[in-house]
Amino acid sequence: MILIPQAIAYALLMGVSPIYGLYSCLIPLVLYAIFGTSRQLSIGPVAVTAILVMSGVSKLAVPFSEEYIALVVYLGLLIGVFQIILSFLQLGFLVNLISQPVISGFISAAAIIIIISQLKSAFGLAIPQFDYTYEEVLYVFTHIDQIHWITAVLCIGSILIMIGLKKWKKSFPGALVVLILATILTKVFNLNTQGVAIIENVPGGLPSFYIPEMSWDALEALIPSILTVTFIGYIGSIGIAKSIEMKNRDHEVKPNQELFALGISKVLGAFFQSVPSSGSYSRSAINDASGGKTTVATIITAIMVMLSLLFFTSYFYYIPKAVLAAIILVSVFNLINVKEAKYLLKLRRRDFMVMMITFMGTLIFGVEKGIFIGMILSFIFLQYYSSRPHIAELVNIPNTKYYRNINRFPEAKQSTCYLIIRFDNQLYFGNIAYFKETVLKYISKREKPPKYLILHTTNVHDIDSTALHVLEDMNVYLQGINIQLLITGTIGPVRDFLKRSGFIEALGRQHYFMNITDAVVFAESDDDNLQFSDAAVQFNNKRSLLD
Repeated sequence: MILIPQAIAYALLMGVSPIYGLYSCLIPLVLYAIFGTSRQLSIGPVAVTAILVMSGVSKLAVPFSEEYIALVVYLGLLIGVFQIILSFLQLGFLVNLISQPVISGFISAAAIIIIISQLKSAFGLAIPQFDYTYEEVLYVFTHIDQIHWITAVLCIGSILIMIGLKKWKKSFPGALVVLILATILTKVFNLNTQGVAIIENVPGGLPSFYIPEMSWDALEALIPSILTVTFIGYIGSIGIAKSIEMKNRDHEVKPNQELFALGISKVLGAFFQSVPSSGSYSRSAINDASGGKTTVATIITAIMVMLSLLFFTSYFYYIPKAVLAAIILVSVFNLINVKEAKYLLKLRRRDFMVMMITFMGTLIFGVEKGIFIGMILSFIFLQYYSSRPHIAELVNIPNTKYYRNINRFPEAKQSTCYLIIRFDNQLYFGNIAYFKETVLKYISKREKPPKYLILHTTNVHDIDSTALHVLEDMNVYLQGINIQLLITGTIGPVRDFLKRSGFIEALGRQHYFMNITDAVVFAESDDDNLQFSDAAVQFNNKRSLLD
């Protein structure tokens, strides 16, 4: 009852006839029920996927044309193949490369683009095809006198009824009720003869076997759409599936298996004229709230859609496009995530900046460019902050063996004999220069250079070859100015690397320690022959220091 109205509406949003939205609710649903790991996830046409497909394919062909529809089906096949490849390569983790602020900014902007795209159907306006979203908004404001008021009243009334029914009972099929009432009104009062646009003929029957038209040129042109729909669709689907898994705790969602299930549903679905589909949060939530415990609910949904295609498509003739626009508007309005923007502004400004730049980039340059702008910006921020990680000078808290950041414990004891530095990231080519510069700056701040530099490396989880060379140079430089480097807290994998490189032997194994306390004892004794047990000195074999 929820899926059929949405499938029809989102098919139009995608730029294809309503029948293709219904075709996407057959084979893909059954295949996902067989191969998917989420028990309640409802897949099918969704708003964000629809606008992504429209944005990409409309550059290559005219929406609703046979060429356009063929490209959309081919795109679904390619997306499915790509998802299956990612699944076999166990690359489901790649979706983590898109940060949450990017996703939130993109989806919020996409929701606004979708809303604006529906103004044509909502107000009965003949809006020309524009390159940019703001041009459509300006056109509406400058042509308010051309609004078809019966269409506008039908759309606004449908929105109000659906909102009211949703507040009364979330699982109530308000979209279907509005669809039926509006269709009856249109037929009884012949509203279609008074300027109200209807969807007219929807072919009946089940989809026939179809081999998508494939070409290398089309594949190359569709690559941006393949990437965006794959990642955004999968992120949405896995996010929904995981949230329901956490709520019910009665099954385990396996990301790579989900990739395969979504991929195989698209690949085989394309051979039965299905368009790209993804997981729907609203339908999945209703499925869960209605008591769906297994994927049998999905199979029953597919059966009901099949019966509708066989016996009820003739009743779709008088469905007003204004009501379908209302269904889309109600569905996507909640995707505008103002709450997340406020939260990020309060929590972390740089994440807020990423979200807003992605949001504005998507609105100004379009959905595909917008998501790539956000991803690139995220990587720039990641690289910047990774290249300048947190570094702290540690000092002893009086009457304890604890060593903490001097900026947080200014009353703590600072030794003139040694300087303790903690570096809170991996050491690699991107930050080693910052590391060296900062350490030398700490040394230069002292009125008298310390005799020992204690480098606490418990938070250094990796070192690359570039960083190793700089570390070797630093050690030579420190020895030249009579400062002995001591290293404490090195984790096993890093210690193995340092041993293989010969750095441990070059520094001297007596200068490695399990903790800061032992290093401080060594420094304060000022005796390079001071002996420690194997538990105190940190190296990779069982021979004692005396050996």
